[in-house]
Amino acid sequence: MVFIMQWKNNASRYGHISLLIHWLVAIVVYGMFALGLWMVTLGYYDSWYHQAPEIHKSIGILLFIVMAFRVIWRFISPSPKPLASYSKLTKASSIIVQILIYIILFSILISGYLISTADGQPISVFDWFEVPALFTGAATQADTAGEVHLYLAWAVVLLSVLHAFAAFKHHFFDRDITLKRMLGFNPDK
Repeated sequence: MVFIMQWKNNASRYGHISLLIHWLVAIVVYGMFALGLWMVTLGYYDSWYHQAPEIHKSIGILLFIVMAFRVIWRFISPSPKPLASYSKLTKASSIIVQILIYIILFSILISGYLISTADGQPISVFDWFEVPALFTGAATQADTAGEVHLYLAWAVVLLSVLHAFAAFKHHFFDRDITLKRMLGFNPDK
């Protein structure tokens, strides 16, 4: 296998920008999930009680920006064509899972925003810039958005695990190039 620089996707493989976004989002989502689970266990007098949520919010806003770019990038640089060996079910389930992951991720990010701005305060992103509170005043906004945020966080983790298992299935059982394409290898070599 040969590793060559290719920024945009082509018909047979993903380009470096798509690969970078994919793996960066995966790492950040799992990191945010772990941070979220940890920070809800903190007591008021814990030194991280106020810092952890601020970090979580800041990374969430930056992740939203990356995800918005990711959607735009899919139009600029469409994904490689599905392999000819894929069944109709594989092609359809791949599209459905990708769309679900996008919808869930954006819903998690929006619900996080609604939790963070329920009190009318803007979100400070690492003191670089602020995101204003646009939707406030609903009596249960933070609680409702918090429930949605929690369940969708678990859903995206479980769905991404299934996504990873599918990639391993393609690699080890089907012996096709699906995983190699997502790792940046040129399947033609």
